[in-house]
Amino acid sequence: MKSEIFTYGFSDHWMIRNLLSSNNIKKVAFLLTFVLIGYHGVLHLTSGVKSCKWLLSDGSFHGFGSYRVWQPYGCMLHTYTKIDTRMCLKYIAYWGGRNHIVFMGDARIHQLYEQFVQSIDVNPPPTSTTIDHHYEDSQYQDKDLDLNIRFLWRPVVNRSMIDQCKHWSSLRDHLKPNIVIMGSATDSIRSSNGSAEALEFYHKNLTIMLPCMESLNRTTRFLWVLQDPIKQQHYGFLQTEKPKTTIITNEQIDLYNKAAMEALRFARANTVHVWSSARLVAQGFIGEDSINGSNDELRIDSHSLKFSIQILLNLYCNDHMNYNDGTCCSDPEKITAIQFIVLMVFTMIIAISTTIYIYNGYFSKQNHFRLRRRKYKWTRLKNDDCEFELIKVNGVFDNNNSEINSDVDHDDNDQDHNNNSNEVPIITNPEQSSDEKNEPIIKRDLFFLLTRLGIIMLYFYLCDRTNFFMKENKYFTRPNFLLPIAYVFALGLFFTDESSHTNVLHTDQTNEIKGWMQLVILAYHYTGASQVLPIYMSVRLLVSLYLFLSGYGHFTYFYTTGDVSFTRFWKVIFRLNFLAVCLCLCMNRPYQFYYFVPLVTFWFIIMFTTFKIIPHVSAQSAESNSSHYFYLVLKLVTLFAIVSLLYTSEVFFENIFLIRPWKALFVNADDSIKEWWFRWKIDRYSVLFGMITAFGLQMLRKHQLIWENDTYPYLFPFRISIFAIFSALIGLIFYIALTFLCNNKSECNELHPYVSFIPIISFIILRNTSKWFRSRFSLLFSWFGRISLELFLCQYHIWLAADTHGILVLIPGYPVLNVVITSFIFISIAHDIHMITDCIVHCLITNDWRYTLRNLCIICLILLPVGIKDGMF
Repeated sequence: MKSEIFTYGFSDHWMIRNLLSSNNIKKVAFLLTFVLIGYHGVLHLTSGVKSCKWLLSDGSFHGFGSYRVWQPYGCMLHTYTKIDTRMCLKYIAYWGGRNHIVFMGDARIHQLYEQFVQSIDVNPPPTSTTIDHHYEDSQYQDKDLDLNIRFLWRPVVNRSMIDQCKHWSSLRDHLKPNIVIMGSATDSIRSSNGSAEALEFYHKNLTIMLPCMESLNRTTRFLWVLQDPIKQQHYGFLQTEKPKTTIITNEQIDLYNKAAMEALRFARANTVHVWSSARLVAQGFIGEDSINGSNDELRIDSHSLKFSIQILLNLYCNDHMNYNDGTCCSDPEKITAIQFIVLMVFTMIIAISTTIYIYNGYFSKQNHFRLRRRKYKWTRLKNDDCEFELIKVNGVFDNNNSEINSDVDHDDNDQDHNNNSNEVPIITNPEQSSDEKNEPIIKRDLFFLLTRLGIIMLYFYLCDRTNFFMKENKYFTRPNFLLPIAYVFALGLFFTDESSHTNVLHTDQTNEIKGWMQLVILAYHYTGASQVLPIYMSVRLLVSLYLFLSGYGHFTYFYTTGDVSFTRFWKVIFRLNFLAVCLCLCMNRPYQFYYFVPLVTFWFIIMFTTFKIIPHVSAQSAESNSSHYFYLVLKLVTLFAIVSLLYTSEVFFENIFLIRPWKALFVNADDSIKEWWFRWKIDRYSVLFGMITAFGLQMLRKHQLIWENDTYPYLFPFRISIFAIFSALIGLIFYIALTFLCNNKSECNELHPYVSFIPIISFIILRNTSKWFRSRFSLLFSWFGRISLELFLCQYHIWLAADTHGILVLIPGYPVLNVVITSFIFISIAHDIHMITDCIVHCLITNDWRYTLRNLCIICLILLPVGIKDGMF
């Protein structure tokens, strides 16, 4: 017989549960973050702040086939098109810069010169397919771009190359080149038959030329290109048909590359670099045949040339163009006045909190300034296996409080979810009165919550507004996308449990759906899978399902409770927007940048207004007055008509949403409303479908046409259930086929609003028809679902990087370990922000309208200068 009375003991199970508590896990994440900050600080001390050295020295290939990309070490590489390149050069010329580029060296440098000209010229000349052993000096000019590109034939490192460098030193600054790409070795090897004397001569002349290159450090950057290896299968060709080149082997090339690195490693100026990453690129194609069909073993592979030119363009242009996906050799954006003020306020709060903490810990014997006295009670877990959990009962951190911990944009119709009779309180603090239990968070608590938030925001800024941490480009392969999802789903199925609810779309089930959807969306963003159309459309469907659940949840809450109070309104608005507003202030991004928050906020306001308009319709009022059903249907039809009217005219839509003061909420950084228009129109009916579904379920329950209790194994009679399951499968197959039959994203996006409800309803039918499936849920996915909003927003800056264009790298060189570490810190922070938001909401939005009004006025006054700056008034 199980005992009903338990005493406070230090059992092994209790110790394990406390060691693995969320607070301890967050402490581990906090300490790990500090260790990584120290590690990257050491890297910057040894390698410099800018990533130019990494761009030119190291990297690797990621992906396969058509998705194969070159990834520099620790920074992101932008792929420059011809338009991008010309725009960069024009931008530099417009602001008084110089576009004077020189290629000097042997035949391989001439290939780089030709490829570089091709990347700029609108009508480029055809490139040669064979290596000539003698070229004339050549030049390419473009007056529109103020561009001058020269090639100087200097195949051997001798007096002529040194004299050319000295000649540049004698010129005025505006006549000197701003970048010189140099390289030579094969001609020296060929002409000397690979003699050791020639190698020594090569090393000596480079050493002599180094001071000359350093003297030009104010105006000119020098890149010495290491020689690419030749293909092994060409050795026989060399030995039989070209006896003079028998000594050009990879061993000889390596000796000359080593001599160049030894000669230039003593360069004191940071404008003299050895470009070794081009050689690594060529090694990646060493086993492939040249696409141009040339048998010349010295010719650089065309793929290698394209990647090398991209590296060169990133070196030259990134700092001028500031592309989000090009962080190599690019300075971070400058801090704004608002960012500086916000970060300084957070820094002051952190400093004051640290002082109070030290004072309390070491000097205050009475501990009068302690932040929070912990009050505990024991509660029995639902599995009834003599396991208990320790929870706080101050009214804020109670894990059994569904209003606090449920997702803010979903309110289930299970109002009695937390009134379980099997909860047996065993130990409570006798010093705490009943009034104290319900007391709002004291001011000191709010102060320390802001301290935790400030530390998190500083970490956000460090990750994505500085170059302190490394960033890498996304790369897509199907295994990279599918395998993590399969693993997480297997893990989620392992942590399944039986819910206490059996109704359709209950709290546990909707949290589970939001959880696995968010995890799929995270994998989608992390791997850059948007380029695959079926995956893109599937994720679009998940966003629609999230909005559908939002419409379903809010409608159910408003209809069943009749609570359309402004207290409820401001609680939801605050929870939805608190983190987004903090990120806007700290990260200098417009509100529309976090597009999902404006979307769910807009639709919640629409739903609240729909129910707030007289007559107020609820289940109770409709029961007493059947005409309220008609009013509710009329409201839904009117809402559908308004949405359709807005969609028919984009001009009318813009006239509505570009009105001040709310214009600033719907435009992006370049004052365009196109992004909001796209996000709104593609899911314009999703919330409405959710509201209609919720209303239909209420009618089915009212007339007892569905069986949601424990008595029946199916939601409908058996034959109807079989037909519903079969129809749902057809609906899912229809949408899957549609995603493969669409020709492009534009066509799919036009169809999506009209057909998205088919797979959504089909999924809900499959998930809820069987009582066994309906009553079971994944604890893991449900936990992620409760913090799904925070996960969606935090991923922008501390899991992904460069505003979602890349990924954050905390552990360079170990991609799998990096994913694990960044995910661990990212999830810990998201959960902590979720708890902080809940606490602050209950502190600022209370049932006393006077305190709530005062707090809202203070918040408005704080945000007023930001609104004025953004043109709201």
